[in-house]
Amino acid sequence: MKKNNSTTGIAPYGGSAGGWGALKAVADAIRGQMSVKQDVIALFRVNQPQGFDCPGCAWPDPRHGSSFEFCENGAKAVSWEATSKRTTPEFFAAHTVTELWQRNAFELEGEGRLTHPMKYDADTDTYQPVEWETAFREIGERLQSYEDPNSVEFYTSGRASNEAAFLYQLFAREYGTNNFPDCSNMCHEPTSVGLPESIGIGKGTVELDDFDQCDLVICIGHNPGTNHPRMLGTLREVAKRGAKIVAINPLRERGLERFTSPQSPIEMLSLGSTELASTYYKVRVGGDAALLKGVMKSLLKMHETAIQEGQPGVIDQAFIDQHTQGFEELKADLDATDWAHILKVSGLDYQDILHIARLYASADKTIICYGMGITQHQYGTQNVQQIANLLLMRGNMGKPGAGICPLRGHSNVQGDRTVGITEIPPQSLLDSIENVFGFRPPQEHGHGAVAAIQAMRDGQAKALLCLGGNLAEAISDPQATFAAMRKLDLVVHMATKLNRSHLLLGKHNYILPVIGRTEEDIQASGAQSITVEDSMSMVHASRGSLKPASPWLKSEPAIVAGLAKATLPATRVDWDKMIRDYSFIRDSIEAVFPAFKDYNERIQQPGGFRLYNGASERVWNTPSGLAQFKVMEGINEDPRSLKCHDLVLTTLRSHDQYNTTLYGLNDRYRGVTGRRDVLFMNAEEAEKRELRVGDKVNIIALDPEGKRTDRRMDKLTIVVLDMAPGSLGAYYPEANVMIPLDSYDTRSGIPAYKNIPVDLEKCVMPVAETDGALR
Repeated sequence: MKKNNSTTGIAPYGGSAGGWGALKAVADAIRGQMSVKQDVIALFRVNQPQGFDCPGCAWPDPRHGSSFEFCENGAKAVSWEATSKRTTPEFFAAHTVTELWQRNAFELEGEGRLTHPMKYDADTDTYQPVEWETAFREIGERLQSYEDPNSVEFYTSGRASNEAAFLYQLFAREYGTNNFPDCSNMCHEPTSVGLPESIGIGKGTVELDDFDQCDLVICIGHNPGTNHPRMLGTLREVAKRGAKIVAINPLRERGLERFTSPQSPIEMLSLGSTELASTYYKVRVGGDAALLKGVMKSLLKMHETAIQEGQPGVIDQAFIDQHTQGFEELKADLDATDWAHILKVSGLDYQDILHIARLYASADKTIICYGMGITQHQYGTQNVQQIANLLLMRGNMGKPGAGICPLRGHSNVQGDRTVGITEIPPQSLLDSIENVFGFRPPQEHGHGAVAAIQAMRDGQAKALLCLGGNLAEAISDPQATFAAMRKLDLVVHMATKLNRSHLLLGKHNYILPVIGRTEEDIQASGAQSITVEDSMSMVHASRGSLKPASPWLKSEPAIVAGLAKATLPATRVDWDKMIRDYSFIRDSIEAVFPAFKDYNERIQQPGGFRLYNGASERVWNTPSGLAQFKVMEGINEDPRSLKCHDLVLTTLRSHDQYNTTLYGLNDRYRGVTGRRDVLFMNAEEAEKRELRVGDKVNIIALDPEGKRTDRRMDKLTIVVLDMAPGSLGAYYPEANVMIPLDSYDTRSGIPAYKNIPVDLEKCVMPVAETDGALR
């Protein structure tokens, strides 16, 4: 293969994560979006005790904040919301929905903040302004007209506050349904389902302080440089005090290799950086479970050898005996797992896996962090449980400096679950709502995200209400999803900006503009605070300081209350009281959820408070009262594709992206600028297929038998990266076309975004086109 070949917008990136590149990106984002000086100054209130919580990721705030606690992508998120650009009624009047559909996601959101409530008019094919009370009345009347409450889907984005989410689930349950398709269904639902079975709680067990005490951090299936960049500062401190960091990922991500802290004058001025991962293992896409079983199998062998030689064992037998069940069943499964199969599926050598096991065995206190590279598989739930198994084997649960750390996405996706956004509510929640509010909630389980789309497809769902988000682009299989959503009778979106979901029209369509996290929320009693929960169970207050983008905006709690009052004439809930003063919403949350005792008082503390986490204290809220070793059948993360295919595609986010939101078209750390039509590939893989950087290829999804399907992406440009052989990467959500709706984890319902067997063919293009593509 020719070396150093490049094509437009593709060039290697040699810098570290962070550093001057990050500061320039922040400056560009601010300059491109925010025009008012005081709006820029507001950035310094992000993640501060008296400021607002970043609308980006859920990484926790340090107890002692610095002068600025925002990262590059956090600044992008804030500037994207606090933009001076506006999407007005005049804009909608000038552009039909048919015309807007032709625009890409970046262009749609790039028009700026929504300013007025809008209703679709079929005669003109445009959205037109509508009065708030008219919108509430019409939506309420339509919801009242449906005979079956379960024909309505209540979708929630992870950016909704605890207060808005609590009112939303209260509205839906008084209406009569537990249908709560949620962004958790597409990111960490395997955590919510798998960890309660293992350790009694569907959350991580570590606090930020644990990173100050650990000996080893294992990072598997995540990319902190892009998806949770403030974690880089934590990993930097871990590395600087001599603790080890092991990275396990199909791609070498710059954010796991080295980091230049913008808060370190020495590193910035010297152009230096801190090395993060001491070792980096490129696991094959879909090979994490095989790797984890290989590490556990190695630990067992090391333990047996040590005991035979009269040395202390590497398994914490005392912890296992006192705190767990199922260890013998796990041992039997590991003994029966063939090494040749482990090595083939993981793509790693035996010595690599043994080295990870030795590092783990030598560390007294270990934290394992994981992201969607672990969860978004057909066996995503079992993947999570294998991580829990590995930690339990050495007692790395419920002690300082050790534990499990799921890296949640949106800044309050965990909080939404905590306050009741779940399609599988425990009986205790339903009983508590009935005791506090006096109505009996529905008892049957509802729909998650995939089930909601299936209900639309099959004509069972009539209405979709979206509290934020971009469900249509976030979920798998747009071929099925788009057609399904167009069958709906009613579609209501509560949003800050225009996105593609708003252009998928049912018979009756509304866009209701909301106050953002960065903005003042003034209600009858004055300025309001909302609360959020980070990925380590810390709950804290957030209060915006910017003037709302338009005087016609309403807060999410106020919109939910307005819809509820219009829909439920005999409601048992005093919606007006709670909107007048959000402290009354928090009183109600406390009444339903005892863990929020003294809620209003405790959020006055700088940094907020931590919700009780039994597993952190070795209290296992499982049926047996013990932590459970959970056996996974086999080692294939996607068992409906049992062959170890030559090429497997995973979906990726770019560095200028958060979930489906595109802040730009660059992916700096991977060397891509101004484009997204690329396919990432290993150098040896490209050599074997006689491909070079800049060549264009088509990829075709394979069915479980290895036959080609009609799912394909054409004319993708090859980008060579240091990644595992047999592994390919393409951007999400564009690559969602490759994933059928029925490819999901049957335990948790999460789509299998991360493991798509594909075939590849080189494009044959005219000479003129080929010549023009290369520099």
